Amino acid sequence: MTLLESILLGVIQGIFMFFPVSSTSHLVMAQHWLISRGSAMPDPSSPEMILFDLLVHVGTLVSMAVVFRQSIAHFLTRFLRGLRNGFRRGGKAGARERMTLRLGLLGVFSVGVTGLIGFPLKGLFEEVFARPGIIAGTLVVTGILLWWTDVLPRRRRRLEEVGWGSAAVVGVAQGLALLPGLSRSGTTIAFGLFAGMKRRWAAEYSFFIAFPTIMGASLLQAIEVWRAGEETRIDFLPLAVGFVVAALVGIVALRIVLRLLYRARFRFFSYYVWALAAVILLGVAQGWWPGVDLTH
Repeated sequence: MTLLESILLGVIQGIFMFFPVSSTSHLVMAQHWLISRGSAMPDPSSPEMILFDLLVHVGTLVSMAVVFRQSIAHFLTRFLRGLRNGFRRGGKAGARERMTLRLGLLGVFSVGVTGLIGFPLKGLFEEVFARPGIIAGTLVVTGILLWWTDVLPRRRRRLEEVGWGSAAVVGVAQGLALLPGLSRSGTTIAFGLFAGMKRRWAAEYSFFIAFPTIMGASLLQAIEVWRAGEETRIDFLPLAVGFVVAALVGIVALRIVLRLLYRARFRFFSYYVWALAAVILLGVAQGWWPGVDLTH
């Protein structure tokens, strides 16, 4: 992989991790396109390219940490104070500390539900990386979900009113979003809205549970690559550059997406993903990605 390719893929990840149009599908299709044009990078379904994808995903975690730094700081401060006081303090301060503990437990529960879905289907999801036809279909589903988020009646459930059922719904959504073509942010935010959460809290909860999920997935994939003992064809520098570019671009992209979400403007992304699905199917039919069968 060249530095230019790693920069390009880092930009794609930084933008589309937060634009609810599936960063994974964009990464995979860009990789297929580069390989078809003579790039020497490994196949998108190879362990080393999946490792690269996960590293740029970790880069976008840095973006989330920067954009949500105040919310994260408040959460950690209240949680640590609650630990020190045994979550027994009275008054409004004590109530906030107990709500923070409850939110943390709900987040762990959501991630656990994601794992129950993701682990058994991991092999199936990875096979889709090499099947653009299926990715086109999941992009269509993403577009439908995004359209619904705009037409839903105003949601009124506040963060302190989020229960175990809502946490389970968002966890299921995140597990399904491991499938390439389903936007993680778009799917989890949409399901959060379906569960009655206000737009702001659906977004913050979605990104809150992304931290442990993406870190855990990255660690597992790194262990798999290491155990495989395969010699990597990707040098350290392209990996590092992709990581940094994804983080910097992601900060700008996330701020834009939050503004659009709060104003119920996600349907514009629906048109985009539907057009992208059509382009992918056309590319398969025209042989832009050699060896791919349209029936897959």
